[in-house]
Amino acid sequence: MNIKSKYRSIAILCLLLFYSCDGYLDPEAMVELTADQATKDYNYSKSRVASIYADIRAGFSEIGGAMMASASDEAEHAVESSNVHHFNRGTWNQFSNPDNAWSHYYRAISKVNQYLISSDSINLDRYKHNPDLQDAYRNYLAEIHRWRYEVRFLRAYFYFELIKRYGGVPLIKTPIVFDDNLKEISRDKLGECIQFILDECDSAAVVLPPRHASEELGRITKVTALALKSRVLLYAASDLFNNPGWATGYANPELISLSGESREKRWADAADAAKEVIELAESNGYALSGSYTSLFGPNTHTNNEVLFFRREGNSNSFERNNFSVGFDLGGSGTNPSQNLVDAYEMRNGKPINDNNSGYNPQNPYINRDPRLEMTIIRNNSQFKGRIIETFEGGLDGPPIIRATKTGYYLRKYVNEDLNLVTNQTSTHSWVIFRLAELYLNYAEALNESDPGNSDIAKYINKVRQRSDVNMPAISSEWSQLQIRERIYNERRVEFAFEGHRFWDLRRWMIASDFLSAPLSGVKINKNPDYSLDYSFREVETRVFSPKMYLYPIPQNEIRINKSLIQNPLWN
Repeated sequence: MNIKSKYRSIAILCLLLFYSCDGYLDPEAMVELTADQATKDYNYSKSRVASIYADIRAGFSEIGGAMMASASDEAEHAVESSNVHHFNRGTWNQFSNPDNAWSHYYRAISKVNQYLISSDSINLDRYKHNPDLQDAYRNYLAEIHRWRYEVRFLRAYFYFELIKRYGGVPLIKTPIVFDDNLKEISRDKLGECIQFILDECDSAAVVLPPRHASEELGRITKVTALALKSRVLLYAASDLFNNPGWATGYANPELISLSGESREKRWADAADAAKEVIELAESNGYALSGSYTSLFGPNTHTNNEVLFFRREGNSNSFERNNFSVGFDLGGSGTNPSQNLVDAYEMRNGKPINDNNSGYNPQNPYINRDPRLEMTIIRNNSQFKGRIIETFEGGLDGPPIIRATKTGYYLRKYVNEDLNLVTNQTSTHSWVIFRLAELYLNYAEALNESDPGNSDIAKYINKVRQRSDVNMPAISSEWSQLQIRERIYNERRVEFAFEGHRFWDLRRWMIASDFLSAPLSGVKINKNPDYSLDYSFREVETRVFSPKMYLYPIPQNEIRINKSLIQNPLWN
């Protein structure tokens, strides 16, 4: 959808908007809706809000049925027909982008803008004028007031999803009508976009409660608003938005980089924002979970570490996509890479390339960070009541069609209790913010603004030393560079397959080092005496060039609207 493609009437708008978590409303009833019903009825308005929540993307099959991990060095997707491979081969551009975020998020923003202009018209007269319904009237008024700030937050969240892809984008805050001069909608400066998001987060934080009761789980809270603020300020302080040198000669650096404040001030602001939300969350019952695996199962939405999530209905599509081909109906799907496996430290806290780590390439999984086994299924893992065999000729390995390309399968987020043959299903909740992210946001920003501060090691170690992980503490005596490298790696393993790595590599401006390097896997041969030989091999040569630090503006948008300026190096 182009920015100019807006709805011709409230009636048409309603046909598109009235999606809720429970499904579409009765289509016959929808056809009969009048403009007054669509904008003034309490229940329809509630459904409109639910439809905006539904525009939050979950990352289970985000790009052509694949996770975003398969467009980074975390994984390879087993299905050759998936669009995600265009990212890795460099065959994407302003004409064809596998991650068509522009249209998705502007459509969602349009829904917010339409809702905001009509939300004051919701009719509660039957409650207002009935003395017996005054409590209900006050509750509904409060709810409607809260909805406005919830959808304003969601609009801010959608804008952040745009700016991390494109840099500065057009800030559209009111509905566009056909009389507007659509050819004059230009991109706003990156700094203006960031400030708009921060202001909306602050506004939502004033009104919304820090936590909801159990029946309201999944709604925006003050903690959610401040968590987004923390993430936005972390990105704003990072290299990508402060170093336009990769786009030398670009005539509009204000669209892709920030000016004014010093980097030190930006890092300090990011640290302060993270600490603020940590303290608020912990004072309202949020806490780091003792169980890493509990963060990614059917009960994710009730976990006290999870600050905000996108809950999906009952299904088994993720398991169908990602169970090993050795199980009935398993599709192999997201295959973790050897690059990621190698990032998990030894149990003694040393990286595997340390000569004193104790790593043995012929017994490569012994004494490793426990998160490796909790995240990735490897040869000899226990899964669904049997031993996984990814060696050549094994039940889960080559030459079976669509067997793992890398020698690994995904465990994280996969519900191994489901029986696909009987079509058993469960809920799945995509984690958007959790407390561990805020800890590492805080540590990263503090390491850049106040190196040597004791809180840096303290909060990294909180993540490393949750009870079922319990990795050795890092030392507060390490240098700023040593700490920085450990933070990078800690985020890599802690947040594997949660949608962070693709963006972290870009904001740190090290994507060229990691995403243009070969993606590796393991080949395992079983000997006659049942011993195994491990060899590490290249699975795919990946392509990354500097222009890919930001997405190109879709060419069709630029064709229609000559005021839109393309991102660097994409012309």
